[in-house]
Amino acid sequence: MAVTIKDIAQIAGVSHSTVSRSLNGSNLVAECTKSRIIEIAHDLGFEFNANARSLSTRRTGTIGIIYPESFEDFDVNLYYSSLHNLIRKSLEREELDLIVAFPKNKFHRYSSNIKRLVKSNKVDGLIVVNPSLDEEDINALNLMKELGIPFVFLHHFPTGSLQNENVVCTDHFRGGYLATEHLLKKGHRNIACISTAEKWEEFVNRTSGYKKALADYQVPFKDEFLLYGDRSFKSSYQAIMNCKDRLHRITALFAETDLMALGAMEGLKKLGIRIPQDIAVVGYDDIELATYFTPFLTTVHQPRERIAILTCEMLINLIKNNNCQKEQLIIEPTVVVRESCGGNI
Repeated sequence: MAVTIKDIAQIAGVSHSTVSRSLNGSNLVAECTKSRIIEIAHDLGFEFNANARSLSTRRTGTIGIIYPESFEDFDVNLYYSSLHNLIRKSLEREELDLIVAFPKNKFHRYSSNIKRLVKSNKVDGLIVVNPSLDEEDINALNLMKELGIPFVFLHHFPTGSLQNENVVCTDHFRGGYLATEHLLKKGHRNIACISTAEKWEEFVNRTSGYKKALADYQVPFKDEFLLYGDRSFKSSYQAIMNCKDRLHRITALFAETDLMALGAMEGLKKLGIRIPQDIAVVGYDDIELATYFTPFLTTVHQPRERIAILTCEMLINLIKNNNCQKEQLIIEPTVVVRESCGGNI
């Protein structure tokens, strides 16, 4: 009779997942425990193959997460790194391992890592945090659907043929609206916005929310008040310098990332413009750096912890019951009031 992970777990006095992790070489298991489990498995003649999955549960105990290629860029990593830590904690509570990957393998003709993870049977499910998927990635996700391997989109709403798939993300339109409305309620009518030249959906939605708030408060939108950066500190600093001849007509600024807000604030200070007395500033994301600069930055808080927990719960539920109905959870952000817009309303 074939030896199973259940047999090894019973002899070692540990859980099935601990055996699976040990045989996979996970760093989450103490070396002494791992060595003992491997020795028991060897003595019993058990040959573990990750490609065959666990013989007792048909699962690997591992979740994959796909980040965008821009993950390592400083301006992007500030948000994603804190989100990743929360995802990791949520999965570790369920004794699940995490494989981090990016869309393409740069050393093998830019082949799809999603496709590789699926075909090698390395994951029980996938979290996709990538705003742009090519045809090969989409085909790989469709293959996952055929094989009954669930996936959930996180932070970015899926488009095209995948637009009805499972997703958990922030309502970025609402976030842009709330940031602008906060300034409008403070009495501002000449409100500039720094967005990105890249037409990523989250920034398009934030800009749309900005415009809608202006319209609802019967404030005309002005093209000259819409500035562009590239998400970085330096780009928004330069955007301020490039429009310094218009700044006397602006009383408030909404920057669509915190890093761009901080860069803009630095530019305003360089020009002798006081914050918030001359120009109030609101950012977006609520990264830790928002309280490292003075005045402390008022910002739109993305509920990262709630998003991470909901995403992991959704995926785990899909793994346990693959017949679950599709869910699309759009989470409303909130405004965190600090010093850069003049304090509380």
